[in-house]
Parts: sequence; C-alpha cells; structure tokens
Amino acid sequence: MALENAIVGIIQLVIAIILAVVALYIGFNVLGKITKGIEEEKEIARGNVAVGILVASVFIAIAIVVQSGVAGVSIGISRALAGDLFALIASIIQLILGIILAIVAIYLALNILDKLTKGIDEFEELRKGNVAVALEMASVIIAVAIIIQSGVLGITAALI
Repeated sequence: MALENAIVGIIQLVIAIILAVVALYIGFNVLGKITKGIEEEKEIARGNVAVGILVASVFIAIAIVVQSGVAGVSIGISRALAGDLFALIASIIQLILGIILAIVAIYLALNILDKLTKGIDEFEELRKGNVAVALEMASVIIAVAIIIQSGVLGITAALI
C-alpha cells in the first residue's frame, strides 16, 4: 500500500511538472501577443524591471491557476487507479479549461485596465521602465488569477 501511494505521488509530481512547464510556456508566448510590441526577453535582458515585474506576475498568476488544476488531476489519478477513468479525463479537461480561462481573464483584465486609465499608455510606460505602472498591472493580473482559481476549484468539485 505504501509503495502504491509513493508511485501515485511520483506520477502526480511528474504530471504537475509537465503541466507547469507547458502552462508557463504558453503563458509567456500569449503575453508576447498581449503586450503590444514589447519584446519581453530583450527588455528583461537590458534590465527593464517594469517588464520583469509584468512577466513575473503572469508566471505567478499561471502558477496559482495551475496549482488548483493539479490538485484536481491528483484526485483524478487516484480515482482512475480505483477504476474511474472518467475522473482523470475530467480533471485534465478542467485543468486545460482553467489555463485557458486564466489567459483570457488576464487579457480581458489588462484591456479593461487600459480603458479605465485612458491617460496612461501602460505598454509604452512599461517600455520606459515605469515600475509603478508595472506594479499596477501585476496586481490586476494576480488578483484575476486568485479569482479564477476559485472558479477552477469549483469546476473540479463539479466534475470529479
């Protein structure tokens, strides 16, 4: 029994690592499309702290959402080993849905912030290295992720 639990734990860890890397990769690529011409890698390489804060907030936001999804996958794996394969499939679908929701919500939140702050071009300010604007945007992104996490946990409870 202890060996079986250890094997399940290792499987869960491997799946969590894979999902985290994939989610962060997707999130970074989507961020590149959202940030209106900012080349994040080049900006970070030249020491633009503002862009670094924004990228870090996206990674944190994705981690918050993926963490709740990984918890669902862990439950799904346990139930699949007990014979309920649907639980595993449902948990993976739920995680993918959570990642998509997080990315869409971040995109919408940044667009709404842009509309609310008509006098500020956030992306231009990021290019200039404006840390205050980066912190404002980062807080919106992380707040949205925390809210989305509750939704992802709700989906997990409903599906599994």
